[in-house]
Amino acid sequence: MSTKMALEQLGFGTCHHMIEVMNNPAQPAHWKAVAADEKVDWSDVFAGYVSQVDWPGAAVWPATAAAFPDAKVIHTERPEEDWWNSFSKTIGKFFTVYRSLPLPPHIATIMDTMDGWFIKDIFHGEITRDAAIGAYRRNNRRVREEIPAGRLLVFEVAQGWDPLCRFLGVPVPASDFPRSNHRDEFWAHFGGEPDSA
Repeated sequence: MSTKMALEQLGFGTCHHMIEVMNNPAQPAHWKAVAADEKVDWSDVFAGYVSQVDWPGAAVWPATAAAFPDAKVIHTERPEEDWWNSFSKTIGKFFTVYRSLPLPPHIATIMDTMDGWFIKDIFHGEITRDAAIGAYRRNNRRVREEIPAGRLLVFEVAQGWDPLCRFLGVPVPASDFPRSNHRDEFWAHFGGEPDSA
């Protein structure tokens, strides 16, 4: 979310994010087609968006990097244990409990689509620490191998504005880099964090 906010503040927005999939009525049908491995026109999928971060767009980066060859690629990383600690308390936990939550019907439908795709393809059927960190390592390595260095910024949000603005060729804002409490904000979309997974 911090990267979405930063890109929008720098003029690269509206930035596509999972929030957009939940709030834009045109979005779910696109991702249902992607999850079903149907051919999509990526310009249609991202119509109205200037940039993209987060799931589900991040899951299809090889296809979108090819579809938008002039686009720069910002790959956010952090130490894998930090990533796992965050992921396991947000997205990972959500996918183990979402069927028991009182979700609006359109959100439940989106999550059913994502569950079959997300859990099956990325984590081979279940979210465990080892499977998740293995997937994280493979993805990080693949990005570095497949995206040319001049097109790629490997970025940690803790680095702040400087590397991001240099890479994008824009001035550094006078304001602080945006920070969000990802865990609290994530669960606020679903009525708060459940006590247990």
